[in-house]
Amino acid sequence: MSNENMALTAVIYSAAEPSSEQKARFGQFLKKKYGADIPLQWDKSDAFPGGFRLEVGSDIYDWSVGGRFRQLRDTLVKVPTNNGNIIPLLKESISTWTPEAMAEQVGEVLTVGDGIATVGGLQHATFGEILLFADGVRGMVQDIRRDEIGCVLFSADESVTQGSSVKRTGKTAGTPVGEGFLGRVVDSLGSPVDGLGEIKASGYMPVEAQAPPIIDRQPVDTPLETGIFSIDSMFPIGRGQRELIIGDRQTGKTAIAVDAIINQKGKNCICIYVAIGQKTSSVVQIQQTLKKHGAMDYSIIVTASASDPAPLQYIAPYAGCAMGEYFMRQGKDVLIVYDDLSKHAVAYRALSLLLDRSPGREAYPGDVFYLHSRLLERAARLSDEIGGGSITALPIVETQAGDVSAYIPTNIISITDGQIFLESDLFFSGQRPAVNVGLSVSRVGGDAQTKAMKKAAGTLRIDLAQYREMEVFTQFASDLDDQTRSQLEYGQGLMRMLRQKQYRPKSQHEQVITLVMALAHTMQGIDADEVPAFIEGLVELFETEHADVCERIDTIGKLDDDLKKEILDISAKYREKYKAA
Repeated sequence: MSNENMALTAVIYSAAEPSSEQKARFGQFLKKKYGADIPLQWDKSDAFPGGFRLEVGSDIYDWSVGGRFRQLRDTLVKVPTNNGNIIPLLKESISTWTPEAMAEQVGEVLTVGDGIATVGGLQHATFGEILLFADGVRGMVQDIRRDEIGCVLFSADESVTQGSSVKRTGKTAGTPVGEGFLGRVVDSLGSPVDGLGEIKASGYMPVEAQAPPIIDRQPVDTPLETGIFSIDSMFPIGRGQRELIIGDRQTGKTAIAVDAIINQKGKNCICIYVAIGQKTSSVVQIQQTLKKHGAMDYSIIVTASASDPAPLQYIAPYAGCAMGEYFMRQGKDVLIVYDDLSKHAVAYRALSLLLDRSPGREAYPGDVFYLHSRLLERAARLSDEIGGGSITALPIVETQAGDVSAYIPTNIISITDGQIFLESDLFFSGQRPAVNVGLSVSRVGGDAQTKAMKKAAGTLRIDLAQYREMEVFTQFASDLDDQTRSQLEYGQGLMRMLRQKQYRPKSQHEQVITLVMALAHTMQGIDADEVPAFIEGLVELFETEHADVCERIDTIGKLDDDLKKEILDISAKYREKYKAA
């Protein structure tokens, strides 16, 4: 007999006292259920007509009329619709339904405030389990102690008061998933917030899930083209990769992510944008942008705005990832953007401090690293044996004054497969996207590029690094020799080439042709301010008069010597014509 069962007592509440035979049957039930002889007492109560209520510790067996009606209601809620005709299913469910003496674990709210409830009397509640409070308020178990549990609430806590009851559901936090979510804006619990009606879900998945094991993964070697020149050429992203976008506030981090989503049009890739702690107006603006460019058809926006409770901001990225895993398990490719994990960590810090967890560095709890690692590790490219689907993650992190050595940035840098660092000085000087070539890196590298792009990019990073170094040393020099001046002009042309308008992703052939031409010094002698117009005219020439070259680059993905020579010959002729004009 366990010490726990020795301390248990059973109380029957009913209008009439049970007979000796009934008490004996209660005793047999308790011994079979709990493995011990539990003392039984009766209390008179008229609150349970047509039956009784048996309380054993935190377990409650409600065999009154009201209790059985609640059982029937819960059964009917689970009835699926059959093309809208639910009446036959309801009739069948009612005719076959049999009430059961099921235990409900009911606890009591000890304290409540700031979206946190401390609950007593639920000895068997599990971490991450959903609890049901008064007026249908839901919460999630986040802290388990010896005699009480800490629970975060998903909605306003005005109706939850000290002493009110709370019930276990036995379910972990999850979100509805399915094709019906494409083109929609939903909250962290999967409920639509765009005013376009209900969403028909195809299933339900837990927001917390194990990352795919190594044996179920395959190498990242398939490009996920962002359409952003500086990224695709120097810091390529592969399907299944985790690439961090990091930089100060207002340096174009979200713009890169949105451009990457727009560039997936027609490429059989589902996109999920998770907005954490953003202004609602910003989320609406992103929705309108994606809709304008035809990207909402294959996208889902999950939003937990700055005005939402911290628990909803906390589970938002996990809910978005669960939606992505539904498509990945079907063999589809998914791109998911977490914007941004800095605010996610702040929301988690608020929850942890309210739950009385010990603060550590920068007041973050000790498990904040695990918070993001268990999220980002779910990004993977599955092996062909289990469908070959993938989730590519683009987490965004905001830095303060370019400090990448802060706690959260260093944590996520160590988790991801590379980072794209956006520099404020570059941004304000007009270099957009403001990618810092020296601090950015992709640990997948050329494996995530087509052979054409890999060959065309060639020495681009080295040439830019040499230009940046030479620029520093020559900014105070008054006299420059011709070779140095030529090198500076070449570098300035490359930097101008990498400038790109927002919402204007570049195709594969556009990037390859530009790179081949530029790295062969074809733009030498062209004024830096005229470089964008020169490149635009050259690409237009190829697309109109040499479409076969563009098609070979896009379809075959290779750049042989003959094709490279043809590009250079056409570019050289165009340059002469351009200078003559």
